[in-house]
Amino acid sequence: MVQTPAKTITLAEFLQQPETKPAREYIDGHIIQKPMPQGQHSRIQQKLIGTVNAVTEDARVALALPELRCTFGGRSIIPDVSVFRWQRLPTNDDGTIANTFSAAPDWTIEILSPEQSSTRVVSNILHCLNHGGLGGWLIDPNENLVQVYLPDQLPASLEEAENEVTMTGLAPALALTVGQVFGWLRVG
Repeated sequence: MVQTPAKTITLAEFLQQPETKPAREYIDGHIIQKPMPQGQHSRIQQKLIGTVNAVTEDARVALALPELRCTFGGRSIIPDVSVFRWQRLPTNDDGTIANTFSAAPDWTIEILSPEQSSTRVVSNILHCLNHGGLGGWLIDPNENLVQVYLPDQLPASLEEAENEVTMTGLAPALALTVGQVFGWLRVG
C-alpha cells in the first residue's frame, strides 16, 4: 500500500474528500491507498459474495456487499466483502438500504493483492473484531491460504484443500473448503 505524506487529517476532513479509484482508507490520521483489484482478487470476491448471499439473503440472515465504506471506531475502511446481519443493515425511512454504514461489519473478508501489506489488512480485520465484528477471513491467493479470525481466539490458518472454511456464528448453512475457494480461479 502507498501512504500519502505524513501530514495527518481528521476523520471528518477525510470524509469530506471525494471518493477515489482505487479507494482510500482512513487509519490513525493517515490516508492509505488501497491497491486496484486484479483478476484473482475480483474473481474470488465475486464468487464469495454470490455464495454467501445464496445462503443468507433470502432467509434474511445477512447480506454480503462488495467494497463498502464502513466508518467506525476512528477509522474509515473498505473491506473487500462486508457482511452485515440483516437486523443490523442501516436503512432509510422508506426501508431502502442506507448509503452510510457507521458500524463494523459482522464478518469482514479481505482478499490479499500481490502488492498489499498483510499486516495492514489483518489490522483492519482485528479493528472490526474489536468493534463488535463476529469474524474475519484473510484470503491469500498467492499462498492458497485462508486465515480465519474469531473474537477471543487465535487465528486459524487453513491451507489444505479439504480444510473447511466456515462462519457458523453468522452463516451456518455456508459450507466451503479451501479447495473450492481457490478452485474458483480455474477457468475451464
